Amino acid sequence: MQSDSLSMKKRPFFLRWAWREIRQGQLWLVTLALSLIIACVFALSALVSRVEGIIVSQGRSALAADMVLRSSQAVDLKQLSTNNVTTSQQTRFGTMAFSDNGMQLVSVKAVDVQFPLRGDLRLQAADKSVHHHVKPGELWLSERLFSLLDVKVGDRLMLGDGELTISGRILEDPELSFNPFSQMPAVLINNQDIEAIGGIQEGSRLSYRYYFSGSDSALADIRKQFSLTPSQRWLTENDAGRSGDFIERARQYLSLTLVLVVLMASATLVLTCQHYASTRITSVAMMKSLGASRRFLWRWLLQQIAVVFSVAIGVGLILGFWLEWLLRYPLQQLLPDELPSIGVAPLVISLLLALFISLPALGIPLSRLVNASAMNTVQVTDTPTTKFSPMWLLLIFPVLAAVAWIGTNLFVWLTLLGMVVLLVLLALVGIAAIALLKKIKFGSAYVLALSRVNRSKAKTATQLAALTCSLMLLAVIGLLRNELLADWKKTLPANAPNVFAINIAPEQQQAYLDYLDANQLARSDGYPVTRGRLVAINEQRFYPLAEEAQVDNDINSDNTEEDRDPALRRELNFTWAETLPSHNDVIAGKWGDRPGVSVESGIAKRLNIKLGDKLAFTVGGLEFNAIVNSIRDVEWRNMKPNFYFIFTPDVLQSFPATWLVSFRINDQQSDLLNTLAGNYPTVSVLDLRMMATRIQGLLTQVSWSLTVLAGLGVLSGLLLIMTLLRLSISERQTEIQLYRTLGASRKRIAATLWFEYGIIALLAGIIAAIGAEFVVGLLVVKGFELPFTLHPLMWIGLPVLAIGLVYLVSRSQIKKLLLPLR
Repeated sequence: MQSDSLSMKKRPFFLRWAWREIRQGQLWLVTLALSLIIACVFALSALVSRVEGIIVSQGRSALAADMVLRSSQAVDLKQLSTNNVTTSQQTRFGTMAFSDNGMQLVSVKAVDVQFPLRGDLRLQAADKSVHHHVKPGELWLSERLFSLLDVKVGDRLMLGDGELTISGRILEDPELSFNPFSQMPAVLINNQDIEAIGGIQEGSRLSYRYYFSGSDSALADIRKQFSLTPSQRWLTENDAGRSGDFIERARQYLSLTLVLVVLMASATLVLTCQHYASTRITSVAMMKSLGASRRFLWRWLLQQIAVVFSVAIGVGLILGFWLEWLLRYPLQQLLPDELPSIGVAPLVISLLLALFISLPALGIPLSRLVNASAMNTVQVTDTPTTKFSPMWLLLIFPVLAAVAWIGTNLFVWLTLLGMVVLLVLLALVGIAAIALLKKIKFGSAYVLALSRVNRSKAKTATQLAALTCSLMLLAVIGLLRNELLADWKKTLPANAPNVFAINIAPEQQQAYLDYLDANQLARSDGYPVTRGRLVAINEQRFYPLAEEAQVDNDINSDNTEEDRDPALRRELNFTWAETLPSHNDVIAGKWGDRPGVSVESGIAKRLNIKLGDKLAFTVGGLEFNAIVNSIRDVEWRNMKPNFYFIFTPDVLQSFPATWLVSFRINDQQSDLLNTLAGNYPTVSVLDLRMMATRIQGLLTQVSWSLTVLAGLGVLSGLLLIMTLLRLSISERQTEIQLYRTLGASRKRIAATLWFEYGIIALLAGIIAAIGAEFVVGLLVVKGFELPFTLHPLMWIGLPVLAIGLVYLVSRSQIKKLLLPLR
């Protein structure tokens, strides 16, 4: 009973002692490092969880289901076990629509009343009411058809062999395509009306889509039950179409930056824990000399660590919630009102990761501290260590945590491995550079500083490597952010085209361009477009001659072999020109040789097409040849007219073609589009303003998120650098004060210190610049597939930054060191 009472009295004392250690001792740095790890991991895990949930949801909304089966043949769903799965069916075909004032080829989408299973189908009736499903007998037209056919809601429209009354207009279709070359005005009818309009006849080219919605396990069962034929394909949110590469690159950057931030915070934690243990050797030795047992010392230290963890968890989670909100805030206009729940995973991951990192960071130095000899009360000596201590097994925990957390992200693993190898090489370079500096004569203080540096090579190498690593990580985070933002701005500049005009007749082409120029609209060049196929490379044909005729009569069908490149399974858009587009870069060969063709680099790589190869093409059943004279790098995301193949005029200009032009129009010029539609009713105008605005907004907002995260990375790097310098200088306290007491002048000691740390800072800055340039180059070229450019300003800025940080951190510390011993 008395023992329990004594224990209760001791506990408040230990807690007050621990709290004092945090406020006034060295434990506040440990607490800060732990808080930073918890905050970063929690914020990024929560944000990634939300964003991935939204991306999956939006991807499935664009499919109009969780999973889609695309087929060129009808499928009997009754053969499948579809328990707990909702299904819907769509039939697509092309037909002519006739009104009293015109006719138009349209794409008919016949759906059932269940469609869509995901996303929002918005149909506006004559009374402005909005409907979300297509009922039997209804006919809904895309906006363009009202002007092309000169009809209004309530009119009768001949569609194929039957007549239907126009029910209203399509405001929003979750499956809306933004491909300007394959855009046909769409109409929606119910599946029950297909027979009435004669949509299915012998020889009709039909495409079927079967929609499924349910749990992931139920959808997986459906796929197991079904064996695909070559003309069938499953579609999920991952392969529904081209999603923006910048989203994936942003996610890669977030993952990499988070790992680097945690690495820097972990390094700060290790340094501060070691320094804390070294500063408490005398206290532990004194307690041992007064009879304190190892058990008592462990309880004393663990209670302090428990207080540290409690404070770090509280501060880290508060910072984590705030940081997650700060990263998410710029995206709020793009995110749904009801965000996906983050669950408990980010909390568990952040706490476990902080625990696993801190186990060896704290356990190893505290174990050595507890084993310190009581003789340290008289003279501090190094604690003897055995060849192997069980505490070193604690290193397994952060390794397991890294494997579980990073997982199969090869991009991050290769980056970390490359940085480790590079740092070892650069540390050796630094030691060699210090040896070379000895040959330079620059006064006695300089010589003394170099002597001090060479006398403790292991410690110097450690300081140099740590400072170099911190500066390099800081530079990598900042440079990668700038590279990504520069690429996105170049890819989709503020003045990017947002309207495509296609199917311009040759006799209308010049007048159409003159009208755009007269209204001072920024436009691309006009491009003639004809559709054709690549059928052979160097006489090696992709189809037997008999099959080519069948394939050409079955354009846009899926009845082709799945193992062929997508560019070989469909017709492509060809153009010809005297000069190549200014937004295409020739990376091999020279444009101009006739009869020639310039090939896009991606398809050239996939099909192994090289300069000088003879390619065979067909257009309208007629075959012709061209020699590859150049290979171009094409940026498909810039919303400009782009082509796989561009021919010299002598090859294609004899074939019939329509013309294409893209231009930019702002919201105040919407009347011009109506005028163009009235003056040129046969020209198809694809208005992409809403999509372009959303992409521009997304770029701006994701850029802000990257900037916030990069700023966090910079702060982590600066904290590590300042901690490193502060601890390094404090280790010199006894030595310098002894020199001062023995009569060394303040000026000589100060000059020696400034030279010593200036040399280390300068070398660290230069070596970090080399390493950062190398790492960023590899990441940009191999990881993000972007062109690489040198960063000359960094070569100056990083050494200057290193010297400046050394000056700011060392100034106050060195003043204290110059005081004589009392």
